[in-house]
Amino acid sequence: MKLTALIVDDEPLARERLRTLLATEPDLTLLAECAHGRDAVAAVKKQRPDLLFLDIQMPELDGFQTLAQLEAPLPIVIFVTAFDEHAVKAFEVHAFDYLLKPFKPARLKAAVARAREQLARKPGDDDNTRRILELLEARNAGAAAAPQYLARIAVRDRDKVRFVKTADIDWIEASGNYLVLHAGKENHVLRETLTSLEGQLSPKEFFRINRSALVHVDRIHHVEPTFNDEHIVILADGTKLTLTRGLRELQERLRFA
Repeated sequence: MKLTALIVDDEPLARERLRTLLATEPDLTLLAECAHGRDAVAAVKKQRPDLLFLDIQMPELDGFQTLAQLEAPLPIVIFVTAFDEHAVKAFEVHAFDYLLKPFKPARLKAAVARAREQLARKPGDDDNTRRILELLEARNAGAAAAPQYLARIAVRDRDKVRFVKTADIDWIEASGNYLVLHAGKENHVLRETLTSLEGQLSPKEFFRINRSALVHVDRIHHVEPTFNDEHIVILADGTKLTLTRGLRELQERLRFA
């Protein structure tokens, strides 16, 4: 079955990798690549692709804002995101599929194969349009409700319970099913998973720089490049932590923190 696709991502390297991998897909034609949401809106309206590979975090118009400006019928949307799995649960029920950066080639193949099956089974995309509209409605409803985040975390200290202010925490380190809260010269151990605690902390205050570390953004002093285009986050106290999330994502977070 022949497919047409459109890539939307403001990172040139991300677009290049996706383009290269899609070139191995039989009967798939890449119609265009867009670096901005506004260009994507115009391209979708003009070329009507079957698939839309859409980055979520982009300047000016993000992925959700881009979708909100499209008219029905909509293409099958495959989100390409650097959000972790905990974050994408908010929209995975409504979205057709998503690729979590950095994704493996096999994961992309599976997403494309699933899209082929969907289009072959139901040529019309009324159901796909409905899912996207539900996604946007759910997101808008969630944005309207002011979320409540932890201001203090209860930790056991021998026979006592102490309450550590989240504002005092420099960074949080995962160690199995336990966490170490680094707060100045004090360390506190908490029986909790990093993903669970992350969902209870304000995303404006804490940023997950890798699989095992959450950092208070106010403690980030600077970022240093290393080999292979990787980076190290340097905290105000000199602590060095590896950054595996995108540098651009961290920069955007710091801009609005």
